[in-house]
Amino acid sequence: MLRIILQVVGVIVLIPLVTIATLRIDNQDADGPSILFPGGELVSGELYTGHEPDWSFTDDVPTIELQLVDPLSSRTIFVMESDGKVYIPSGYMRSVLGRIWKDWAFQADAGDGLAVARIKGVRYERQLIRVMDGEVMAGVAAKLAQKYSGGETPEAVAAIRKSVADGDTWIFEMAPRDGASL
Repeated sequence: MLRIILQVVGVIVLIPLVTIATLRIDNQDADGPSILFPGGELVSGELYTGHEPDWSFTDDVPTIELQLVDPLSSRTIFVMESDGKVYIPSGYMRSVLGRIWKDWAFQADAGDGLAVARIKGVRYERQLIRVMDGEVMAGVAAKLAQKYSGGETPEAVAAIRKSVADGDTWIFEMAPRDGASL
């Protein structure tokens, strides 16, 4: 009887694990990420050329699709504009879950940081540059608090700045690529 119970439990556990692994592997070559899984290269959508856009339009965009060039993978991520520049955050960086779930941030920081962002169907070639401190962080922390933490209170902004200073949250500027092309 115990053997049958263990077999049933094993099957009940195995089926969802195999399903999740299959869906993740299947999505690796997709044009962008799914809700749960990283995707492949961002290929659809117009490739933006021209002068640096007015990024304030991202105030109305909750998430974007971000693809690293090396390694080639894409995910959905928060975005915010501050002082005419566009930034993305990555939280939980010192946790075990963060080291697994946010591997893209470690790869971008350790590599060349070349990326493509797809926002409202338009692709932008960018270079991810980690921002750790300085005057820029005040505006970025305020925008992050306002957009994703329920309001730009002094306490929320201070908590975000502390999280960045402690290394729990990483902030990347999505800087223009000087003529780089995929």
